[in-house]
Amino acid sequence: MDILFIIQQTLSATLGVNAIIFALAAIGLNMHFGYTGLLNFGQAGFLAIGAYSVAVPVITFGLSLWVALLIGIFNSIIFALLLGVPTLRLRADYLAIVTIAAAEIVRQIARSATFNDSLGGSDGITGKFGKEFFDLNPFKEGLTTPILRFNGNDLWVVITGWILVAIITFIMWIMVNSPWGRVMRAIREDEDAVRSLGKNVYLYKMQSLIIGGVIGSIAGFVYALSRQSVQPDNYGTALTFFAYTVLILGGAARVFAPIVGAMIFWFLIVFIEQVLRAGVTSNLIPDWLIGVNQVGQIRFMLMGLGLMLLMIFRPQGIFGDKKELALDAKA
Repeated sequence: MDILFIIQQTLSATLGVNAIIFALAAIGLNMHFGYTGLLNFGQAGFLAIGAYSVAVPVITFGLSLWVALLIGIFNSIIFALLLGVPTLRLRADYLAIVTIAAAEIVRQIARSATFNDSLGGSDGITGKFGKEFFDLNPFKEGLTTPILRFNGNDLWVVITGWILVAIITFIMWIMVNSPWGRVMRAIREDEDAVRSLGKNVYLYKMQSLIIGGVIGSIAGFVYALSRQSVQPDNYGTALTFFAYTVLILGGAARVFAPIVGAMIFWFLIVFIEQVLRAGVTSNLIPDWLIGVNQVGQIRFMLMGLGLMLLMIFRPQGIFGDKKELALDAKA
């Protein structure tokens, strides 16, 4: 069993692109669910819109990447408005139903043969639509150490990605600690009381949905640029629920919790996989107990078991405050 290789793979995943993507997605969900109480089960839809908004304008229409990023932000705002206008005046469960359905509609449209010329159908879009971004890369040689390893492009995405996460987190911290943020938390606790004080609850909810959605689309930007490819099946419902796992693991309604939750999530996922795989290949784990092809499923089973125990013994997450947000509260 190569312990150093396991450490290298685990730490690279903990600080890597996937951790950045899920941290951003969870930050958006934290605005929706953690601070405003909105049940958005369609965050994958915002990521898909962000990813396709980067790829399609560059590959199909020959626009600049920087223009495409602005188009992605605009598209995510429109998507949030389409979701919020008919649902935010209703109960929270209506928003949950609409968002999960809308995200699946976005994915199916992207897979549709009707739009195969522009969206690529089920094969998606592959191409150098991130060339303008990677041309700015000063780390062409990448990074190789005994405990961390990134190629040149991945290192550039990781550095810029974590800077982006830090900037968004700082903005979030300012927002949630402002009078605006206190109104959001009040809406989460009792929107009728906030409405009785003359606040436009519908408008505040819409602002939250838009802000969290834009952050989700930024996660889609990172997803697309890091892979130089956009496939619709990468933006299924599971992506949203993994983002919720990250949020709940860290603790909802805590500014830094999504970041820590994403790092812990990917640390455990990769560490468990590498240890099991090394144990099977070195015959420390007998074949009749776990096969090499079963390692992927076993790691998610163990993660699921751990999450169940977390919900039983600490439902507010690692850094959450049970007095402020109880996930097991009864309506």
